[in-house]
Amino acid sequence: MCNTVAVTRARWTAETAPLPPHALAWLSQRVGLGEPFADVPVTAPASALSADAFTALEAVCTVSAEPEDRLARAGGLSYLDLLRHRGHGTPAVPDAVVQPASPAEVLELLRVCVEHDIAVVPYGGGTSVVGGVEALRGTKSAVVALDLAGLGSLVSVDPVSRIAVLQAGLTGPEAERLLGEHGFTLGHVPQSFERATIGGFAATRSAGQASSGYGRFEDMVESVRMATPVGEWTVGTAPASAAGPDLKQLVLGSEGLFGVITEVTVRVRPKPYGPRYEGFVVDGWETGTDLIRTLAQDGALADVTRLSDVDETEVALELAGSKAAPVKKYLRLRGIKQPCLVILGWEHRSRSATMSALSGKKVVRLGRAMGASWLHGRFNGPRQRDALLDAGVCVETLETATHWSRVSELRDAVRTALAGELGDPVVMCHISHAYETGASLYFTVLVPRDLADPVGQWERAKVAASDAISRLGTITHHHAVGRDHQPWLEKEIGSIGVDVLRAVKAKLDPTGILNPGKVI
Repeated sequence: MCNTVAVTRARWTAETAPLPPHALAWLSQRVGLGEPFADVPVTAPASALSADAFTALEAVCTVSAEPEDRLARAGGLSYLDLLRHRGHGTPAVPDAVVQPASPAEVLELLRVCVEHDIAVVPYGGGTSVVGGVEALRGTKSAVVALDLAGLGSLVSVDPVSRIAVLQAGLTGPEAERLLGEHGFTLGHVPQSFERATIGGFAATRSAGQASSGYGRFEDMVESVRMATPVGEWTVGTAPASAAGPDLKQLVLGSEGLFGVITEVTVRVRPKPYGPRYEGFVVDGWETGTDLIRTLAQDGALADVTRLSDVDETEVALELAGSKAAPVKKYLRLRGIKQPCLVILGWEHRSRSATMSALSGKKVVRLGRAMGASWLHGRFNGPRQRDALLDAGVCVETLETATHWSRVSELRDAVRTALAGELGDPVVMCHISHAYETGASLYFTVLVPRDLADPVGQWERAKVAASDAISRLGTITHHHAVGRDHQPWLEKEIGSIGVDVLRAVKAKLDPTGILNPGKVI
């Protein structure tokens, strides 16, 4: 039938991490552990793809309708996705997986899918936490997951201009490895880095942890090559242009709605020599936000600039176990009553500028060991989610951004909304990205899982939090819109904005095969 070996991909491709005993003990005391429930085996429904359509797709590239391959691409990595793959809720399973090996094959696949009325969901690393890769068919006869793993090459490097052409299926680590062979780095490291792909970064306007220094992903993009149902479209020809509105920005963040990104030309930089990360503590959230705002507005941000609130700092110290005891004692001796951890990391920005700006501020320096500890554990959150689910804990994240004058009001509003639905959750918050005019807020929620209705428990909390976010900030700073944030998009961009997006989609995807049910 087809080469299923070529398309089979493990559901989890990165390391998972257990929770140490002291972490479980703390969770039990501070959060409370829910009753674990038995995982229910998940099976794939029969494929709705017709034999004629299968044959037509197979003539273009590798195709699989095997249950294992289809289930491996049924959704992303949200809390609800994880529940569905444990048998609580129903995952949307594609009818087949197609894996092209070139931009030309992607273009031909779209032609076949139009001809056979098949919906297409572009699939990179599968890291969406907002329903962006759910295999929804809409009104179509079937839906396929278009897996971009076969487009995994570094096409070219221009060391003079410092630009590189990367295929969309390259993962973050593989892109860094290939660029590193030429002495360059992209410098884009979001928390999804281990699994996420170049195409996904572009399609969702991703923000990396070091975006204060390197920029958000859209700032790195010189041009984009995209396959659409009406032909191939390349946008971006120069480092700057006044040739009308910037259509490149229309493609970036389009989430598979207008086409399938196949190649991205990006700005690269020389690999940093001796990156340095340090930890600091300030007394209280307001003190911390004032400090980060000053750094941003004075042009003194580090490449990584991150402020954790009191709750997140408490969790970080508690989970560190016995290693944190000397730190806690030191902070008490320094008179810190509401410790808020600040992580600063320098890769190519000036450390001296940041340190000069900190001079005279009430900041307790914890040194490089704390910075190195954060750097070493920065992917622990995604790695530990399965362990938290096993312990009966609902764990999920939310993010937004707003102007400095509203940062604390927004934080309080989200915390209140979540507590109103969840009772007494632990709600941690940090500033993950800072700008001259404002900052992003990233929330992590821990609460005992509702055994009777775990899906509804989080859905109600998400709606309440999103309503609060929509009143004071953007519905998404970097997770994108997907399906989950769709109800709040029109309020943010207006009905005219929604009409513009619909008009573009009608031009590029006239039969509506691309990623149905997302964004608009």
